Amino acid sequence: MEKLKNCILSQVDVKEHVMTTILSAFKPLEVNKGEFFLKSGKICRQMAFIDSGYLRMYDIVDGKEITLWIGSQGRFITSLSSFVFETSNHWNIQAITNCKLYTINRDAHFKLNKTEPKWLEFDNLLLANSFALLEKNMFSQLHTTAKQRFLSLLNEEPDLFKNVPLQYIASMLGITPESLSRLRKTH
Repeated sequence: MEKLKNCILSQVDVKEHVMTTILSAFKPLEVNKGEFFLKSGKICRQMAFIDSGYLRMYDIVDGKEITLWIGSQGRFITSLSSFVFETSNHWNIQAITNCKLYTINRDAHFKLNKTEPKWLEFDNLLLANSFALLEKNMFSQLHTTAKQRFLSLLNEEPDLFKNVPLQYIASMLGITPESLSRLRKTH
């Protein structure tokens, strides 16, 4: 749980006894490669911190898998709207590698929001960062070239290219695997 603790402390200053309360709400979960953390159509009742491994958030459109995002070590993953509003989820979240997660269920999450102001502060930052990432990705798809998106991802998350199948990365970048191959050869 050290990575989870450090992730929280990187955003907010939390006293040790409060951190103990927060961490006690999380439960370890191992998800093996190919297994699902969440399937489309279900209500999402958990949020996960990725201690190790890679998870892919994707949907199937016209029979084709479209990757929205790849979650890696030190990140949180969930279907945000389903988790918050208890609505049907639109995404599949599947382990690309064996993953070690720490999960918090919806009830424990919202109880912490009411009882621990530092968790609420962290949760607000997590939400703001999620929207900022979504905004950045939308802007990137509209206003950058495939090469610029590739270089940006390579710079920000070089380990993805060593641990994640290229067709998932290509899909996330909005390009074909062949285009990604060509871009990789030139860099």
